[in-house]
Amino acid sequence: MAADNRPALVIDVLTGPLSIVCLPADAGIPSWVESKSWYSMTRTSDELSIVCESRLVPPGVEQTGPWRALRVEGPLDFDMTGILYRIVRPLADAKISIFAVSTFDTDYVLVLEKNLRDAVSSLGGSGIVAHAAV
Repeated sequence: MAADNRPALVIDVLTGPLSIVCLPADAGIPSWVESKSWYSMTRTSDELSIVCESRLVPPGVEQTGPWRALRVEGPLDFDMTGILYRIVRPLADAKISIFAVSTFDTDYVLVLEKNLRDAVSSLGGSGIVAHAAV
């Protein structure tokens, strides 16, 4: 437990750069994203957003990055509150922008690769344990 009786948070830094891709809302799911690697897709009425390994994105596709993923060790109980806040607050204080992705078991916070070292340092300064790239 953390000093304030909240469970300690442990973050794993995932290997490899990621890109955030934006496609039209009516676009099909591209074959280049469906691999055994880490990816996430969200479709809305406005867009299809894909987060995937940068190496998979073909030239000419609208993207931003490179990003690095910080995975909260889980699984996390759905009754837990404030997990993202505990991560995002020190990053916001350090003026580090994020892109968040959540799954059934855990949360991922993406930071620009150029900010990774500062992000890990900021999280460590707030009592969050960050493990090296896995």
